[in-house]
Amino acid sequence: MPDRTLQGEPAAHERPLDAVHLEVRWSRLAAVVDEAATTLLRAAFSTIIRESNDYTVVLMDPAGRTVAESRAGIPAFAALIGTLTRHLLEIFPAGTWHEGDVVITNDPWIATGHLPDIAMVSPVFHHGALVGFAGSAAHVPDIGGNPTLGVTDLMAEGLFIPPVHLYRDGTRNESVAALLRANVRLPVQVWGDLEAQAAAHEVCRRRAAELLEDIGEPDFGELSRLVHTMSDRSTRAAIAAVPDGVYRSSLDADGVEGRPTHIECTLTVDGEHIAIDYTGSSPQVGYAVNSTLNYTTAYSVHPLKLLLDPGTRTNHGSYRAITVSAPEGSILNPVFPAPVLARHLTGHLLSCAVHQALADVLPDRVLADSGGAPALRVQFAGRDEAGDPFAAILFASAGMGACARQDGLSTTAFPTNSGSGSIEALEATAPLLFRRKEFRTDSGGAGTRRGGLGQDIEVANPGKAPIRVALLGDRSQHPALGIAGGLPGAPAHAAYDDGRTPPLTSLSTLEPGTAITISFAGGGGYGPPSGRDPAAVAADLRAGLITPAAARRDYGTGAVPAADGTNDGKPNP
Repeated sequence: MPDRTLQGEPAAHERPLDAVHLEVRWSRLAAVVDEAATTLLRAAFSTIIRESNDYTVVLMDPAGRTVAESRAGIPAFAALIGTLTRHLLEIFPAGTWHEGDVVITNDPWIATGHLPDIAMVSPVFHHGALVGFAGSAAHVPDIGGNPTLGVTDLMAEGLFIPPVHLYRDGTRNESVAALLRANVRLPVQVWGDLEAQAAAHEVCRRRAAELLEDIGEPDFGELSRLVHTMSDRSTRAAIAAVPDGVYRSSLDADGVEGRPTHIECTLTVDGEHIAIDYTGSSPQVGYAVNSTLNYTTAYSVHPLKLLLDPGTRTNHGSYRAITVSAPEGSILNPVFPAPVLARHLTGHLLSCAVHQALADVLPDRVLADSGGAPALRVQFAGRDEAGDPFAAILFASAGMGACARQDGLSTTAFPTNSGSGSIEALEATAPLLFRRKEFRTDSGGAGTRRGGLGQDIEVANPGKAPIRVALLGDRSQHPALGIAGGLPGAPAHAAYDDGRTPPLTSLSTLEPGTAITISFAGGGGYGPPSGRDPAAVAADLRAGLITPAAARRDYGTGAVPAADGTNDGKPNP
């Protein structure tokens, strides 16, 4: 078979594609999934999707390989939908799919890692032939169960949905719909979000068929092959530029109170291939911080892709040259039915492990640890004044780690891409009052480049009924580490105004008339603090990002320069 180049092998009815025509078609593919994602955002009922972007949408070829992935939402999830679809094709072979079918599941071992994420896959037909699949995953506001942060198992975490047809031949499976509604506390929101996913799939299906009609192709075979080849080639070239070798890192995490966890990362570069192995990491635990292997893979590959080849669009071809492994029964590859509700508390840390492992060989590209790796999530739940149940999740961001080129971004999500959403939207859907949301001074790790700042958020209960507060976080005992001599960021913590300080993996109660302040961690610094430009220190002091005391301690100066660069020698009040 001849070597396939950028121009590709021509279809029998078409002349070869040149680079311009390929880029136009590739951009059309991206537009298809982005329009579908916009549909999901506009139609969703819950703030988790509508405000915080906790979703993904993809278009796949008939083999379940992603061709285009939405550029908003959670980028690490996109590859998981392709893996899921290939599992589904083993259960429902290609010849059994019909137009109008919709299959859903939240199996953590084949979908996105925990029960609140419902994945959906539906076929795309063109002139009666199966030409691909639309796929999505979205975090619903409730999945039932009685989750606890103590010793538990998967069954306590909510409704487990094996792969089932929600729609068959365009007809809704009313038994499945009734089962779903009967097992969640917020059936209107959950069902509304599922219908929003289905609407996004319909847009994806329709636009994909229109694209094939416009370009005169019978299916996505040739186009998917070309974009996969381009992405694969780009990834392999980026890997080949890294010196061959074995690179290691290790890190510790808070885990749950009194049960810290450990991650060992070995990254092997061999020509155009990278293998990431987590042998030596903690065994799985009876708490909800286990990360299934598919989630572990997603949050290893995504930060590596950003590090090596951030400019190329992602699809199945982007992942061919990278393999990820972890011992079965470990915290990064637990055995069913391990609890996994808070799997991000382990999985998000893998971005830090990957970057720390490559710090010596790629010092100009790596990031220091981010305070939001892992993300700190807070769920508020209870009943409103009318007695109706509510559940709202606070998505807010900590500080990113610094890099060789710039300071870390403050209050910016990484490695996830979920947004913080608006306070007003949360107050409109839950009996909460946000008293304060502001940068957390001195929280960014000192360095030649300063880590990004975290934030303080104060939330009050203005009602008459208590509110359950579920904290899902880390970084209280193990702050975001600096890199290349940079200092760690400030750790995270939470405190009630009555003096209680709940652990960051805990359930507690927000009593009427009281408030809780959640302090999000800062990012690690890059390079020794002695190398920081005095003008940058002065600018931080003027902006109130650091205090004079911190400036003296970390940088050897605490005076407040005037805006014109002069210095009156007076300390900042």
